[in-house]
Amino acid sequence: MSETLSELTGLLAPARREGRRYLNPVPTRVGGLSLLFKVGPKFFLSGNRLPRTPLGPFHTDPAIYERAPRSGLRITWIGHATSLVEIDGTRILIDPVWEPRAAPTNWFGPKRFFRAPLRLADLPKLDAVILSHDHYDHFGTETVRTLAGLSATRDAQWIMPLGVGKLARRLGVPAARCRELNWMDDVRAGSIRITAVPARHFSGRGLFDRFHTLWASFAIAGPEHRLYYGADTGEWEGFGEIGARFGPFDLAMLGIGAADGLWADIHTDAEGAVRSFRALGSRGLLMPIHWGLFDLAFHHWRQPIEALWKMAGVRLWSPTPGVPSEVTAGEELRSEWWRSFS
Repeated sequence: MSETLSELTGLLAPARREGRRYLNPVPTRVGGLSLLFKVGPKFFLSGNRLPRTPLGPFHTDPAIYERAPRSGLRITWIGHATSLVEIDGTRILIDPVWEPRAAPTNWFGPKRFFRAPLRLADLPKLDAVILSHDHYDHFGTETVRTLAGLSATRDAQWIMPLGVGKLARRLGVPAARCRELNWMDDVRAGSIRITAVPARHFSGRGLFDRFHTLWASFAIAGPEHRLYYGADTGEWEGFGEIGARFGPFDLAMLGIGAADGLWADIHTDAEGAVRSFRALGSRGLLMPIHWGLFDLAFHHWRQPIEALWKMAGVRLWSPTPGVPSEVTAGEELRSEWWRSFS
């Protein structure tokens, strides 16, 4: 099926709907039931994709959050798309998933390769929680339910695209602190401004609710630093406008895993992430996300980062899971933790 936003609105514009379904900013093929007939053979022929031994353990010392980052920007990559971002005195938790599986149940579905390095109960006080869309690898049901009851989120704003608030409120997030944004809407949290910007993806937690809630990427701007969080998105023509309007970015967080040619419109691989980074303006550093935690495609678990490592002309910032790491302008961080689990 093809979903598109009217060309009359421009590339960076609020999302539109046809009936109950939100539309992508450009024509996008997501795939229907026919995709299953193509996925099946590849699933059985793709060989061993999982780590031979458990990854980790990784551990975050929560005492570090008692001290502000010297650079003003520090990120703790929890794994996959989940990160704790400290930017210009403001703390944001992005796409929290602590579940053992990226699935609606804890007994079936893609199982995480390593435990979360930081307990939810050990999180520092948060100013905001971002939920980019409702897919299970970005929005953990029990994680959100637990977070909603923690003192760390007592005063936090919960920032999410249109329609996602209904699920968040059902899990205990106070309605007064749910901020549902259309594309190009923004909200302040602490010292920063967070803007929801278009992404090329889709939504849905079941068979019959695709496109019923909105999805987004986010531009995060503080007094001293700027980030782009790509969440889930395929390549599209809007990256240049995002960079021009909201950049230059100190760091761009872009997905490199769970990618395949069958769904190239909605996920970038390593090569696509680099092209997207260049379209954003090639300024700052590229942080690869959406890899190394769940088996969501047909590639070996290390393939995305190995492919990215071989590419020239891009400055990478790739930390060890669970290690709070300072972001310093222009300085690469190339942790090779994944080589230890070959």
